[in-house]
Amino acid sequence: MSIFNKVSKTFQWGNHTVTLETGEIARQATGAVVVNMDDTVVLATVVARKDAKAGQDFFPLTVDYTEKSYAAGRIPGSFFKREGRPSEAEILTCRLIDRPIRPLFPDGFYNEVQVIVHVLSLNPEVQADIPAMIGTSAALAISGIPFNGPIGAARVGYVDGEYVLNPGKTELGFSQLDLVVAGTEAAVLMVESEADQLSEEVMLGAVVYGHEQGRKAIAAIDELVREAGKPEWDWQPPAQDESFVAKVAELGEEPLRAAYQIRSKQARTQACRDAYAGVMAGLKEAGLDFDPVKVESMLFEIESKIVRGQILAGEPRIDGRDTRTVRPIEIRNGVLPRAHGSALFTRGETQALVVATLGTERDAQRIDALAGDYQDRFMLHYNMPPFATGEAGRFGSPKRREIGHGRLAKRALVAALPEIAEFPYTLRVVSEVTESNGSSSMASVCGGCLALMDAGVPM
Repeated sequence: MSIFNKVSKTFQWGNHTVTLETGEIARQATGAVVVNMDDTVVLATVVARKDAKAGQDFFPLTVDYTEKSYAAGRIPGSFFKREGRPSEAEILTCRLIDRPIRPLFPDGFYNEVQVIVHVLSLNPEVQADIPAMIGTSAALAISGIPFNGPIGAARVGYVDGEYVLNPGKTELGFSQLDLVVAGTEAAVLMVESEADQLSEEVMLGAVVYGHEQGRKAIAAIDELVREAGKPEWDWQPPAQDESFVAKVAELGEEPLRAAYQIRSKQARTQACRDAYAGVMAGLKEAGLDFDPVKVESMLFEIESKIVRGQILAGEPRIDGRDTRTVRPIEIRNGVLPRAHGSALFTRGETQALVVATLGTERDAQRIDALAGDYQDRFMLHYNMPPFATGEAGRFGSPKRREIGHGRLAKRALVAALPEIAEFPYTLRVVSEVTESNGSSSMASVCGGCLALMDAGVPM
């Protein structure tokens, strides 16, 4: 008689056999699922606190994804011979998992939730990110935590005019598309892709195809929940004092609406701060007891409704533009005399100083990946210091957002680069965001292209 109450579900998914299993490993977690996809094995765990911290006004969700060297039969190459800080690829996978699940937690749910995914075994032909997303979805679904899922996820390739479901590493080498799509049964939540220049019809078809294929994973997760799901939490959103909410709206809506008629970002930000201060003063004058943090959260909701409402009503955006007008653009090339290539790209109040450097083959970045070492001849690094938004804050090593934005810009430029045989140089592009009022990653793409051209790269 086994001490484990193990439940597993297996389904055929394209060329792959996928097994979802729970009840044997990590039983003290709120939810834990092992996913085996043709010998790529991941353990996805979820732990949630039963109660939210007092006064908390945000949802503290953290997602960590870690690749263990033993998964590929390797010993870490560092001096300490153990895994260290997460690699760029691991951070990007954390963000990939986070994006589709975050919006599915209900409003007002502020309990801490931590997702940890371990890669335990790796088939070099089967990337671990899709099993990690499915495992996370399954672990959340069986946990009983308030969650409006599950989600499915799939990778889509495009080879010889045909879509390919979850292409292997070899297939991706000659695929024109590497697209990941995630969503619920009814809707798409997240799309991330890297592609050659394909038509809109092909790209849209890939999203639809990936979403349809992801439903097979959702069906398997639903079966797992029916057999192994824990009781749903008896959770209700915090009750609100409607009269107090109305008072905050009465004091704050008009000043905030007036603030969003100001086109300059800094002046508008100051007007919003003044509106917040005015609401706090008004509540004090009315003799009301209140939590400033909760009031700020209410005012932020009012701001969101004002901005969204203006767009839906056909009114101009907050800087005076309609939905089709681009902000004023100014470009200056060759701004740094000793750099190989440079460009200052300014779009409205968003600005990026982008620098390109050429090197030899020896300057290529050596990547010690779980599936094997390789060299990357094109690097794009994105930096956004706090002064870019007129704030004082943490400055130092890149945060997850900066790594993600750098990867986004890199995906956009890599398809426009010359072949190695035509231009055998290592390329590094650094985007220093000096002002930000939205779309700094797109400014990095534009500035990166200009800087590379200034450096003599045949784009």
